[in-house]
Amino acid sequence: MGSTFSGIELGKRSIMANTDAITTAGHNISNANTEGYSRQRVQIKEFDPLYKPDLERAERAGMIGQGVDVQSINRIRDELLDQRIVGQANQESYWQTRSDYYTMLENIYNEPDDVSIRSNMDQFWTSWQELSINPEDKSARQAVVTRAETLTDSIKTRWEALEGIGNLLEGDIEATVKQVNSYAKQIAQVNAEIVRSRAMGDNPNDLLDRRDLLVDKLSELVNVHTDQRDSDEFMVHVDGRVLVQGNIAREIALEPRFDDTGYNKLVWADTRNDAVFSGGKLGALVELRDVDVRNEIQNLNTMTMNFSDLVNDVHRNAVGANKVTGLDFFTQHSFVENANGNFDRNGDGELDTSYIFRMTGTNALDMQQQVGIEGVMTFNGTNGNVQVPYFHTDTVETVIARINDSTSEVKAYLDKNNNLVLKSTTAQDIDNPDFVIRHVEDSGYFLSGYSGILAANGQAGAYDFAQADAVNALAANAQFSVSPVFNPSAYIEVNEAIRNDVMSVAAGYVDAAGNSPTGDGRAAVEIASIRNSSVMVGGMKTFDDYFADSVTNVGLKGEQAETNLLSQNAIMDDLRNLRDSISGVNIDEELSEIMKFQHGYNAAAKFITVWDSLIDTVINRLGV
Repeated sequence: MGSTFSGIELGKRSIMANTDAITTAGHNISNANTEGYSRQRVQIKEFDPLYKPDLERAERAGMIGQGVDVQSINRIRDELLDQRIVGQANQESYWQTRSDYYTMLENIYNEPDDVSIRSNMDQFWTSWQELSINPEDKSARQAVVTRAETLTDSIKTRWEALEGIGNLLEGDIEATVKQVNSYAKQIAQVNAEIVRSRAMGDNPNDLLDRRDLLVDKLSELVNVHTDQRDSDEFMVHVDGRVLVQGNIAREIALEPRFDDTGYNKLVWADTRNDAVFSGGKLGALVELRDVDVRNEIQNLNTMTMNFSDLVNDVHRNAVGANKVTGLDFFTQHSFVENANGNFDRNGDGELDTSYIFRMTGTNALDMQQQVGIEGVMTFNGTNGNVQVPYFHTDTVETVIARINDSTSEVKAYLDKNNNLVLKSTTAQDIDNPDFVIRHVEDSGYFLSGYSGILAANGQAGAYDFAQADAVNALAANAQFSVSPVFNPSAYIEVNEAIRNDVMSVAAGYVDAAGNSPTGDGRAAVEIASIRNSSVMVGGMKTFDDYFADSVTNVGLKGEQAETNLLSQNAIMDDLRNLRDSISGVNIDEELSEIMKFQHGYNAAAKFITVWDSLIDTVINRLGV
C-alpha cells in the first residue's frame, strides 16, 4: 500500500514541475531580445509508479501513480537548419565584403572625363601630333612636357588610390584575424564549461546557445564546419583544418612576406604552415588583396611600363631641337643600382639573382621571312617553365605570335629597328617578382644566331635569373634593361633633362649625313601613332583597349558581387525567419504557457490542502 504521506509527496512533485515550467517560460520572456537565444521547454513525464512484488494486492490491483517528474529542460533548435545557416552566412559575408570593396574600386575608375588618365593620355598624344606639324615651335614642345607631367601625375594618383585600398584590406585582414582567434578561444572556453556542466548532470542550454552564436559569428568570417560526434570534443574545422578541438583553440598568425606587395601572409601559429581561406569575410579580404587589387595594380604597372618603354624607344633614337639625342622621355627607377641587375635575393650578403626586364637582339628581322630552322624555346611561365616550338616553315611573325599566345610570362615583338625584343610581364604567382625575365633557353638557333639575343643555344647557353651576371648568357652587343621598382606606376616621371630644357624634346631624326633637318617631325608622328597601335605586351591591345577593359572589368565584377549579395540576402532572410519561427521567443505564447502552468500549480496546491485535511482526519479524529 502507499504511504500515508504519499499524496503530499505527489502534490509537491506537481508543484515543483509547474514551478519549473513557469520559471522556464519567464526565462524565455526575459531573453526574448537576446541574440542567439533559443526558447526552452520543460519535458515532463509521469513519475515511476509504486510497485513491489511483495505487496498485498488483493484489494487493490495494479500500480500506484506517484505524480509527475521533470525529465529535462530542452532547447527548441533545428540542428540541420543551423548547419544551413552557417554555410549560407559564410557566402553572404563573402559577397558583402566583395561588394563593399568593389564599390571603392568603381569610384577610382569612374573619374570625371576631363581629369581621367585616359583623357590626359589623349591630350598627350594630341600634343605630339601638334608638335609634328610645328616641330620648331617651342610652345608645342612645352605643351608636350606639360601634358606629360599631367599624365604621370594622374597615373601616380590612381596607383595611390589602388594602393590605399590594398592597405585598407591589409588592416581589415589583421582585424579579422584577431576576431577569428578571439571567437575560437571563446568557443574552446565554452566547450570546457559545457563538459563540466554535463558531468554534473545538468543540461547547459544557455551555454549551448552561446556556443552556437559564436559559431554563427565565426562562420561569417571563415568557412566553418562543425563536428559533434564526440559530445566531449566539439570541433570546428576551417577549410579542412582544425581550428577548435574541445577546449583547445589554434591561432592564425600574420607573417611578413617578401614579395612585390609587402603584405603579411596568413599562417597557423603552431606549425607556421600557410593558412588558406576560401570563403567568408577573411577569404574575401585575402582574395581581394592578393588577386583583385593586385591584378589592378599589375595592369596599371603593365600599361605604364609599356607606355614609357615605347615612347622612350622612339625618343631615344630621335633628336631634339638642341641637337641632343639618346634621351629617354620618361625615367623609371630601377629595382637595383647594379648595371647588370644583380641582387642579393636571399639576404646572405652575396649577389645571387639577376633582375632583367627586357632583352633586345642584335639582328634585324623580317616579319614575313621563314626562319628555316627548328627548335624549342623555353621561357618562365605561371606554373614552371613553358616550351614554345618553332619549325622550318614558320615566319618570324608566326614564332612571335606563338610566344605571345603561350602561357609564358615573356612576350615578344620587333622594335622600330626590327630587332627581336623579349619583355617580361607581371607574375601570376605572388612569390615571383613582376617584370623579371627568369628563364630563356633555345634548343635551336632562333634566339641565338638568328635573332642575336642569346650567345649560345642549348641548356649550357640558357639565361637563368637565379645567378649573378646572368646577362653573360646574352649575345655580344645584345641590349638589356634592368627591371624597374616593384610599382613603376608610382614612380614614372618626365626626364629631368627634358623638364629643364624643352628643346630636348625630340621631334625628328638625324639624316644620313648626320644632320637634323629643319621641320622634321617624323619622331613626333611615330610617337603619336602609338596611341592606336596594338602595342601592349604581346601586341594584343591598344592603350584605349586597356582603359576600356579596366573600367568594364571592375564594373562587371562589382555587378557580380552585388547580384550574388542580393541573392544571398534573400536566402539568409528566409533561413533566419524560419529559425526564428522555430527557436524564437513568442511572448504571447509564453504568457499562455505561464497561465496554463499557473492553473496547474494552483490545482496541485489545492490537492495538498485536501490531502492534509484527510491526514488530519485520520490521525486526530478517527481514533477518538
